[in-house]
Parts: sequence; structure tokens; C-alpha cells
Amino acid sequence: MSLMSALEWWLVYHPSIQKFSWKPPHTPFSSPLFLSLSILSYLSLTLLLTLLPLPPFPHRLLKPITALHNLLLLLLSLLMLLGCSLTLLIHTPHLRWAVCFPPHTNPTGPLFFWAYIFYLSKILEFLDTLFIVLSRSFRRLSFLHVYHHATVLLMCYLWLQTSQSLFPVALLTNASVHVIMYGYYFLSALGIRPSWKRAVTDCQIIQFVFSFAISGLMLHYHFSGSGCSGIWGWCFNAVFNASLLALFVDFHLKSYAKKRTLNKDS
Repeated sequence: MSLMSALEWWLVYHPSIQKFSWKPPHTPFSSPLFLSLSILSYLSLTLLLTLLPLPPFPHRLLKPITALHNLLLLLLSLLMLLGCSLTLLIHTPHLRWAVCFPPHTNPTGPLFFWAYIFYLSKILEFLDTLFIVLSRSFRRLSFLHVYHHATVLLMCYLWLQTSQSLFPVALLTNASVHVIMYGYYFLSALGIRPSWKRAVTDCQIIQFVFSFAISGLMLHYHFSGSGCSGIWGWCFNAVFNASLLALFVDFHLKSYAKKRTLNKDS
């Protein structure tokens, strides 16, 4: 069996992937109660651990754990990127499905399996915040960080719940950015400081700008044809992305404008 055939089998045609179906509350971790408790627990524990006068977690123990966490998310992002890409190329009836699902599309099959894995990965990403709190590096614990981690889980839930059009493109772009981002964090945890830190923020901003551009094509399909599935889920997604874009641009301007000022003064 060739490498490509093996990838197609394990990432697209495996029976567990082919038979996947999003059916709350029967699908594990799919109930609205689980979603609500996950977000509330994340916000409550973040606030509590921030307020408690805890000593910093030993650096020699935290660093390898953080490195392993970043490596796991790097590999998981790469896996989702490959799985979703192969599904679009060899399994979907038409590439147009990447942008617009037909109305009343059932959340079943490989594309929705990878959306489900993406949804679960956002719960794993909650540990990003825990490691920041344990290191007591509170300057990294911004509103942007907490808001993004809490709300993105709801966004991914709506992808599945509404069979939202355009999520395959969002998954591919976000997973690509996370390969770069967690690659940077992994190397940093090993004591290597890559020179492309700014590129991580730049890629995140480009991701949101691209999402608005491709949304125009989805809206064209929606209003010029029979419609696209999950349009109300997309509306939430669009508002969320707009808020993130504003926050990332503000972060980018403050961070790198300050550095330019310091460089000029020196």
C-alpha cells in the first residue's frame, strides 16, 4: 500500500470516520450542558487561579510539560489539516462543498468527523491558559487570550450543530496557522527562540481577512441559488471573527509599535 493510499484509508475511508454522525447528546461531549459547563469551568478556574496567591510552578517541571503539550497540538493540527484536505479532494461530491453545503445537510461523514476532532482540540487548548497561570506570567493572560479560547469552543459547536457552510475552509486555515504557532511555542519551550514570532500574529490576522473574503463567495452561492446550510451559524462565526480581527490588530499595533519606539530610542 502506498503512502497516499494509507493516508486516504486512515484519514478518510476508515469505517469510524465514514460512519461518524453528530447526534447530541448521544455523540460524546456533544450536549449543550457539556458545552456550557466546559466554558463556565474554564472561565471560573482561570479567574480563581489568577486570584489565588499561588507560587510559580517549578520551571524545570513546567517547561517539558508545556513542550509536550505544544508538540501534541502541533501534530494534531497537522493531522486535521491533512484529514480535511484529503476529504475535500477525494470524498466530497464537489469542491464547492468547501464553501457552501446544500441546505439541510446532515452532519455526518468525514468532513464532520474532522470538525468534531477540531471541536475537541479546542478543549485541549484550554491547557494553554493553565500553563500561563501556573508560570504566573500574567502579562500573557490578556482579554484576547481568554475571550478567544472560551468563544471558539462555542463556534466549533455551532459548526456541527448547524451543519455550517464554510467551516472546512475555516478549519484548514486555522489548522495551518496552528501548525506554525504551536511549532513556535514548542521550540520556545525547548529554549530555542525562532525569529518568526511576529509571523504568528501576522498569519492570524491574514486568516481573519481571508475568512471575510471567502465569505463573499459563500453569500453569493447562498443568495443566487437554493441556499447554503447553517447560515445562522455563519452569522455568529462572522461576528466572532470580526471581534477577533479587531483585537489582533490592536495587539499587533501595540506590541510592534512599542518595539519600534524602543529601537529608535536605543
